[in-house]
Amino acid sequence: MDTPPGTAPEPAAEAVSGADAPLLIACALGIEKLALRSGVRGPAGGVGGPFTVLRTGMGPHSAERSLRRALADPSSAATAVVASGFCAGLAAGMHPGDLVVADETRLGDRVTRCTDAGRLVAAVARAVPGRTVHTGPLIGSDHVVRGPERAELRASGALAVDMESAVTLGAALAAGPRPVAAVRVVVDAPEHELVRIGTVRGGISAFRVLRSVVPAFFEWHRSLLLPRR
Repeated sequence: MDTPPGTAPEPAAEAVSGADAPLLIACALGIEKLALRSGVRGPAGGVGGPFTVLRTGMGPHSAERSLRRALADPSSAATAVVASGFCAGLAAGMHPGDLVVADETRLGDRVTRCTDAGRLVAAVARAVPGRTVHTGPLIGSDHVVRGPERAELRASGALAVDMESAVTLGAALAAGPRPVAAVRVVVDAPEHELVRIGTVRGGISAFRVLRSVVPAFFEWHRSLLLPRR
């Protein structure tokens, strides 16, 4: 994720799962993992199935290393991977609490197309009615993006930026063909730069939005298993 300076990197990957895990949900930080786990296990999240929530640690190197290790494990049965957590919005008019569903991730000259993004957008909109859902390219960075760099990334066509999604999806596909997706909650935007994640309070809570969107991941995953009409 794109997180302010002074935030300590997360340690080695940590996962919670059932006996097998067809859906792997990857995030960087402990607070993201807590939101995602509570979304799976809460009243609205009871519609899921076997899953793994993998905390990779912060930054592209940690994310790639953790995904490769998790998917190389002989006990892994992950059939789909979703990168989730927080991000920085790049477009004018974005607000903390908005959602970003990537149609592709970008890192340098590497572009990864997300699977059936239209279905996922619809599922996300149903999971969090009333929240603004943006869809477009999600670009990767190896550092926190501030000030003028936002405009440069926006000029490239990217809608939002974080540090893990692009390498997460790339590592997932490198380990074998499977559906991949990225869904992020905006905590930081051009007109709403935050000093720290904890300043999101009141009516807009990125944590609550992230928790609420989890059922959409399972809906999207189930839809991929249905026969096409």
